Amino acid sequence: MTKRAMAFASAMALALAIHGGATAQQRPITVGEKEYYRAPAAQMLVFANRPDLFADAKIAGIEIIQQERRIATNGDVRLSATPGQWDPAARVVDRRVDRATGVIEVDLEYPDRDFRYTVRTEPAGPSSVRVSVVLPAALPATLAGKAGFTLEFLPSAYFHQGYLADGRPGIFPLHPSPTMERTDTRNPASGRSDGPGAEPLPMAEGQMFVLSPSDPATRVTVRANGGQIGLYDGRAQAQNGWFVLRGLLPEGRTGRVLDWTVEMTSVPGWTRAPVIGHSQLGYTPGEAKVATIELDAADRAAGSARLIRIGADGRESVAAQGAPERWGDYLRYRYHRFDFSKVREPGLYLLEYGKTRTAPFRIADDIYADAWHPSLGVFLPVQMDHMFVNEAYRVWHGDPHRDDARQAPVNHEHIDLYRQGPTTDTRFEPGEHIPGLNMGGWLDAGDFDIRTQTQYAVVRSLVRSHEQFGIARDTTSVDWTNRRVEIHVPDGSPDILQQIRHGALQLQAQFDAVGHAIHGIVEPDVGQYTHLGDASTKTDGLVFDADLKPYEVKGGRSGTPDDRWAFTSKASALNYGSIAALAAASRAMKGYDDAFAARALETAQRVWADEDGRAPDTFRHGNTTGGPIEVERFAAAVELLQATRDQRYARAIEDLVPKLGDRLAGDMVTALDALPLMPASYRTALEQQARAWATRAAGFAKANPYGVPIGEGGWAGNGGVIAFGLTAYRLHKAFPDIVPARHVFDALAYIHGNHPGSDISFVSGVGTRSKEVAYGSNRADFSYIAGGVVPGALIVKPDFPENKEDWPFFWGENEYVVDLGADYIELANAADTLSKGR
Repeated sequence: MTKRAMAFASAMALALAIHGGATAQQRPITVGEKEYYRAPAAQMLVFANRPDLFADAKIAGIEIIQQERRIATNGDVRLSATPGQWDPAARVVDRRVDRATGVIEVDLEYPDRDFRYTVRTEPAGPSSVRVSVVLPAALPATLAGKAGFTLEFLPSAYFHQGYLADGRPGIFPLHPSPTMERTDTRNPASGRSDGPGAEPLPMAEGQMFVLSPSDPATRVTVRANGGQIGLYDGRAQAQNGWFVLRGLLPEGRTGRVLDWTVEMTSVPGWTRAPVIGHSQLGYTPGEAKVATIELDAADRAAGSARLIRIGADGRESVAAQGAPERWGDYLRYRYHRFDFSKVREPGLYLLEYGKTRTAPFRIADDIYADAWHPSLGVFLPVQMDHMFVNEAYRVWHGDPHRDDARQAPVNHEHIDLYRQGPTTDTRFEPGEHIPGLNMGGWLDAGDFDIRTQTQYAVVRSLVRSHEQFGIARDTTSVDWTNRRVEIHVPDGSPDILQQIRHGALQLQAQFDAVGHAIHGIVEPDVGQYTHLGDASTKTDGLVFDADLKPYEVKGGRSGTPDDRWAFTSKASALNYGSIAALAAASRAMKGYDDAFAARALETAQRVWADEDGRAPDTFRHGNTTGGPIEVERFAAAVELLQATRDQRYARAIEDLVPKLGDRLAGDMVTALDALPLMPASYRTALEQQARAWATRAAGFAKANPYGVPIGEGGWAGNGGVIAFGLTAYRLHKAFPDIVPARHVFDALAYIHGNHPGSDISFVSGVGTRSKEVAYGSNRADFSYIAGGVVPGALIVKPDFPENKEDWPFFWGENEYVVDLGADYIELANAADTLSKGR
C-alpha cells in the first residue's frame, strides 16, 4: 500500500470513528415538504436561493445549516478558485425535486460561454448527500482549468478550528496568508485597480477533507469519489472571501464528471436555545410590552416566562411571570408571546425563559428621547462626503473626492446599477471634468458613491423631523469653508439643520453644474469601488489631466484617472425627487441660511415649470434613476405647496391622486403632508386609504408574531418596517380612530430586538446589545458606526432568518444605508412624541 493510500485509509477510519458508520437500520437523509435535506440539527439547501443584485451574494447554490448556523454556501460550478462579488455565476435554467427518491436536479448554464451542466444531489446516508456535476457535452476548451465545483465555508465559523486533509492536519488561519501565484490578468473580485494579477494556491489538497473535526456544530466531511479537492482561502483576494473546497472539472468527458459525498454532522436530540425577542432599548411605562419567545421546532418543553426587576443592591425580584401564550409556527420555529404590559414601574429589568436570560433593559419615560442621538450625532456626520470628519482621537476620514467628477462614458452599463445612455445630456464630453460637484452629500452606504435618490430621501426625512419635532440638538461642529467636521463639539447651530444643508448642497450643485439632477457619482472601477477604510485615500483629490502620465502631478492636476464618474442621462423622476428635497430644504433653511433657502426654492420652482411644459424624460435603469414619475411628481408638488402655498401645486396634487391609485398607499407620509392645505375632498380620499391601510396592518399580526411587514427579498426588510412605523404615526395623528398608535411601537420594538433569529438591536450602539459588527466603511475591522441601522433579519429561503454577528460582509443583512439612519431619527422622535402625549 502506498503512503497516499495508507493516509487515505487512515482518514477514512478516522471519519468513521468521528461520525459513526451508517447501519442498515439508519434511514438515508430525506427531502421534506420545504424541498431541502433535513437531518437532526443539520440541513442542506439546494438552490433554494438566488442572488438578486450581484452574481455573488453568498446566498446561492448548495448551502449547509448546522445547529441553526449557516456555515456553507455557493455550492456550484464557478470559473475561479475563490469567486467573489464580481465574478460570473451560472444562470438557473430548471430545478426538479423528487421527494420520493430524495433527488434534486438543477440545470444551469453560462450562456455566453456555451456551457450547460446539471448539479444533482441524492441521499447517501443518514446525514450525507451525494453531490454530482453532470455534463451533457464535454467542457468547452476555453474553460479547461477554470471551471470547477466549489463549496464555500464561512471563515468566522472556522476561526480557531482545524481540518484534516487525507488525515494530514491543518489549522484555519485567522488572517489570510496563502501562497499566491502571479497571473497576467487581474481577477475582477481582487479589489486592485492596476498592476499584475494574483491567484491563491491551495492551502491543502486531498481526496477527503474533515473540517473542524472537534466541533459538531461546524464539522463537515467532503469526500471526492475520484479526483482531488483543494482548500483555498479567498480572503487574500477580497476581505469578504470565504474558505473554499474546489474540484476542477475534467476535460473531454461527459456524464457524471464530478462526484462528492458531503456529510453533515447530525446530532439527534439537539435543540436550539430559546430566543427571547424584546426591545434592547426598553419600554415606556404606558406602551404595550410583549416579548416573543422563539423556540426550536423540536423544543416541546413547557416553560414559564419571568420579568425580573434588578435592584440597586443587585437583588432580583419577580415583577411578572406566567406561561407565555402560544402564537403558532412561523418560518422554521415555534412562537409564544409573553405580555408584561401591566408592569409600569420605572427601573432596570431582564427577561427569563428556562435557562435563557436577556441583557438588562429599561422601563422609563424617556426611552425614546435620546435613542436617535447616535444617528444624528455620529452616523450622519461620518457619512458626510467632501468633509474631513474627526471624533476626539479618531479621524473617520479625510476630505474625500476633491476631484469630483468626470462625465461618464456614453452607452455604458456600470457597476452598482449605474448606466449612461446614448448621450451625456450635458455640455461635457465623456471623460471631461464637470466642475462644481465636489461639495455636500452623504456617502451612500458601506460604499462611497453619492446616489441622488438616497440624498433627496434623507433631506426630506430630516426636514420632516425638523418641522414636526423641533429638534434643536447641537453636538457637531460643521465648517464648510474649511471642509471640517468635529463630532461631539457644539458650534451653536442645530445639527439637523447642518445635515439638511449638507445634503441639499449636493442636489443644488447638480442643477448648477449640468442643469438637471443626475443619477449620482460613483467610482470608475471595481478596484476603487471595493475600497475599505478612509474615503480620502480612494482618489488623489486632483482633477484628472489626460495629457499627464499616470501618477504624474503638474499644476494641481494629475495623470491618474481615479476621479469618480457622474452619470447624467436625463430622468424627469430624478428632477422631481430632487426639487421636492430642495423645496423642503428651503423651508428649513429660512432663518438659518436665507440665501441658500431662496436659491433652493428658485431652483425647485424653475425646474417644476420646465418639466410641466414638456414631455418627461423617461430614462430608467436599476434603482438609480428615481421612482415612478407620478410618485416623484406628487412629492414635488406636496413639498412646493408647503413651501409656497401656490394653488397650482394643489391642483397638481388633486390631478395626481386618481392617477396614483393604490400607489398612493405606498407614500402616505407625503400625502398627509399636504392634508392641512387641501380641500375636504382630499381628506375623504385619504380616509379611505387609511381604512384600507389599517386592514392590511391588522393582517400582519396574523402573518407573523411581530405584527409588522417582514420582507423576504435578498435585502432584509428593516426599511419596510421603519416605513410601516412612520406611516402608522402619521395616519394615527390624522385618523386616530382608524389607525392605532401601537404599530409605531411594534415597528421600533422589532428594530430594537423583537424579531426573528436573535434579540439584537439593529441600530448600532442603541440598546444594551446592538449590532457591533456591521457593513460600514470600517467593516474590515469587524466594527460598527454608532447610530447606523442595518437591513436586519434576512430570510434565507425557504425558512431561515439570519443576521450574522461575526461576519459583517453580508450586505443584505448588515450594510448601513444613510436613508435608514434619517428615517430612524424620525421614527424614534415620533414614538417619543406619542409616549409623552403630545
